[in-house]
Amino acid sequence: MKILILAGGTGTRLWPVSRKKDPKQVQHFLGNQTLLKSTVKRMLSGFKKEDLFLSTNQSQLKLIKKDLGDLILKDHYLVEPEKRDTAAAIGFAVMLIAQKNPGATVATVWADHHLKNSAEYLRVLKQAEKTVDKYPDHLVLIGLKPTYPETGYGYIKLNKIFDSLDKDKIYLVDSFKEKPDLKTAKKYLSNGTYLWNPGYFVFKASTMLELFNKYLPSHYRLIEKIKNQPTQIKKYFGQMKKISIDYGIMERATKMLCLPASFDWVDVGHWRTIKDTLAKKSLDNVLMGNNIILQSGNNLVYNFSNKLITGIGLQDMIIVATNDALLVCPKSRAQDVKKIVEELEKKKMEKYL
Repeated sequence: MKILILAGGTGTRLWPVSRKKDPKQVQHFLGNQTLLKSTVKRMLSGFKKEDLFLSTNQSQLKLIKKDLGDLILKDHYLVEPEKRDTAAAIGFAVMLIAQKNPGATVATVWADHHLKNSAEYLRVLKQAEKTVDKYPDHLVLIGLKPTYPETGYGYIKLNKIFDSLDKDKIYLVDSFKEKPDLKTAKKYLSNGTYLWNPGYFVFKASTMLELFNKYLPSHYRLIEKIKNQPTQIKKYFGQMKKISIDYGIMERATKMLCLPASFDWVDVGHWRTIKDTLAKKSLDNVLMGNNIILQSGNNLVYNFSNKLITGIGLQDMIIVATNDALLVCPKSRAQDVKKIVEELEKKKMEKYL
């Protein structure tokens, strides 16, 4: 199986640390290694180096290569000339992988996910590969059993059991559900037939390209043009409509299976997830850098600047400082940090992006 590591995001909800020229996947949010290097090493513990491919864009390539060194083979960097969302990224990458490896099975994984029990994660991926080998015209999703009513994730609604593989049950997928409000998320949790959707998709490359031809024909035609005229990649890639793989393909495909899993997983998508991951107890403060925080609880204070940050009587807050910017928001509004980035873009304040 070929592992497609998607590493082209900019992490707008982790501003002001994550920037266009220094994105979240090459930052040290959770320890000594970057999120990206942790992901690549995790995959290398279960798969061969020659089976790893990394998707990114031209603007991030230099940083990513510097971070990874020789962990990824030189010709296994699949480089987009610009960002056109995940449908374009995955369609382009799958085409390139299929050129090198006709008949390949591909698994998409993300550069910004944090896992603790890697052995179970790798086992489930390989079970998904076996399922695709058995049902090559189906897409296989890995769904995670929710442990609390999370509003920041999409959900997979399960249908009936389709098959079993060793101790694992394989379900038909009923539908996808977008990020719910808290009331709905609580219903999903108690219902038992809804799983978190972490975006781990396993499929035959040929099957995915057929789905592009069916549901995103303009993408498919442009990908074919790039395959036949590789020197014109910049011209054709830029013509692809910006749309996610979820909206473009996954929500429209009819032959989908789901393999439920229960490994410890976090999508490091915003500051609240970093706080919750690093806190030893849920109500503990997480304090980094030069700070004095008194009589306060359940806060994240991340100081990347040379200044001293002080506070008293703070509760459920996020404070992140760099040398040129300061973010202050309630922990409950962590998902909305991207709105600040959108405002910076509107005002053309490029030096902060």
